[in-house]
Amino acid sequence: MANPIAGPLNVLGRPLETCCMSPMTGFYRDGTCNTGSGDTGVHTVCAEMTAEFLAFSKSSGNDLSTPRPEYGFPGLRPGDHWCLCVSRWKEAYDAGMAPRVVLEATHAMSLEFVSIEELQAHASDFTG
Repeated sequence: MANPIAGPLNVLGRPLETCCMSPMTGFYRDGTCNTGSGDTGVHTVCAEMTAEFLAFSKSSGNDLSTPRPEYGFPGLRPGDHWCLCVSRWKEAYDAGMAPRVVLEATHAMSLEFVSIEELQAHASDFTG
């Protein structure tokens, strides 16, 4: 019988771990890359920001480095961890600009859009 209180799983099939509490990330701003029906962007990939990725994202129309206080967004810096939209991560992957990924904190839903091999090739050794 399935455990009714089991929470979301990561891409490794284990309980989803925290991505980052500072800056507070996640669609639900709870530090995890959890997702649900309201998360149309599918913010499920826990990624480690790099200067190269932040520049790529900005040039692609998604400025993650500029603070937006009106939305409670501090702006990201290299080294920060953030729950990225899986489509943005895949776009960066296809362009050779994908940031490293914390597999333990990346939601299993990501596997509907990218392969475990693609994620593993960019696995970070960071553990929350």
